[in-house]
Amino acid sequence: MREKHRQQQARQQDSDAQKGDKAGLEGRSFLYVGGRDCQVAHLRQIASSYGANLIHHDGGLREAVSRIDNVLPSVDCVFCPIDCISHDACIRVKTGCKKWEKAFVPLRNGSKSSFERALQSMSQGDSTQ
Repeated sequence: MREKHRQQQARQQDSDAQKGDKAGLEGRSFLYVGGRDCQVAHLRQIASSYGANLIHHDGGLREAVSRIDNVLPSVDCVFCPIDCISHDACIRVKTGCKKWEKAFVPLRNGSKSSFERALQSMSQGDSTQ
């Protein structure tokens, strides 16, 4: 019986620690430029699990690249998967991030795990700019 109680406490502590790690991003807003359309819902869910809001721009496939300029002032940080973004969109994002003093986070690829690692790193207080 005591062993079962210890296991429950350990699970609760792990859960609390995980929630504490994610709390650092509560209420923040992120822009994700590029990537694969089929993953946007998953990326939003990941951001939501950290208490953050995710705005997606397709990087110029269907949306005007100039829309990035309108969204940048309202976000805290911009993520760009370097394997799934147009050159023009990437340059616009980098320039806009410098202008508006926003964090720019290039991601190795457009995978969900790459995005989640970046969020985890941010929630633990690592610098992103």
